[in-house]
Amino acid sequence: MTERIATAADGSDIRGFDEGEGPPVIVLHPGMDDGTSWDRVSARLAPRFRVVRLHRRTYRTDLHVDPRGSLGQEADDVAAAARALGGRAVLVGHSSGAVVALEAMAASPSSFAGAVLYEPPAPVEGIPLGGEALRRAEAELARGRTGRAITIFMRDIVRYPGWPARVFGLMVGAVPYLRPRARRQLVDCEAMDRAGVRTAEYSGIGVPVLFLLGQRSPSHLHRRTEALRGAIPGARVSVLPGQGHMANRLRPARVADLVEGFHDAVTGLSAGQG
Repeated sequence: MTERIATAADGSDIRGFDEGEGPPVIVLHPGMDDGTSWDRVSARLAPRFRVVRLHRRTYRTDLHVDPRGSLGQEADDVAAAARALGGRAVLVGHSSGAVVALEAMAASPSSFAGAVLYEPPAPVEGIPLGGEALRRAEAELARGRTGRAITIFMRDIVRYPGWPARVFGLMVGAVPYLRPRARRQLVDCEAMDRAGVRTAEYSGIGVPVLFLLGQRSPSHLHRRTEALRGAIPGARVSVLPGQGHMANRLRPARVADLVEGFHDAVTGLSAGQG
C-alpha cells in the first residue's frame, strides 16, 4: 500500500512506497508500473536508506494527466518529495522515470545529491521517440484495441522484437488492471515527445550522474544513453553484462550494489555510516 509522501503544487497527494530509515533515495519507476517493479532492489537498500518508490502521477488513475504539462508536473512532484524527506536525495530513475529525474534535476539541481539513471528514452538529436508510431498506437487505443496499441508501442517505439512485443501486447490487453496503464503509457510517451531534445538543459544539471545500460538492450537506448552522457559533464556509464531493460527484476542485487556504491561516492558515506 502506498503512503502519502508530500503535497503537490496542485494540492494532490504525492504517494509512494516508503521503506527503511537513513539517507533518502527516491526511485522513479518505468512505464506500465506503479513502483512495484523495483521492490527487490528497494528491499536490498532499505537496511541503510530510506527508499521511497514514488507512484508517478502519470500512472495514477485517480489523477488527471495532460501530456502538455505532465512531465513538468512530475518533476515538481519529485522536488516536493525530496524537500519533504529532508536532505539532498539520490534519485534512481528507470526508463521514462529516468527522464522525469533528468527534468527534476534540470529544474532544481540543489535538491539532489545525484542520480542513477537506467536507460532514459529521452529524445536526442537524430533519435526521436514516438512520432508516427505513437499516432498509430493512439489510433488503435481509440478503437478499443489496447493489446494492439501496446504491441505497436513495444515493437516500434521500445523496439523489442516482434514476438515479445506481441506477447506483451496480448498480456496487457487481457489483464484488466493493466489496461488503464496502457493509456497512461501513451500519455507518457507523448509528454516526452512534446518536450523534445533537452540535452542543452540537462548539461547544466551539475550533480553526479551514473547511467545504467543493459548490454542486450535495444540499440537506440545505447545511442540515447551515450548522447546524454556526452551532454552532462562528468556523467558515467556502467554496462550491465548480459542484461536488457529489466535488470531491476533479473539482477536486483547487482543494481542495488551500484546504487549503494554511487550513493556512498557522491555523499562521502560508507556502509558503516549509512
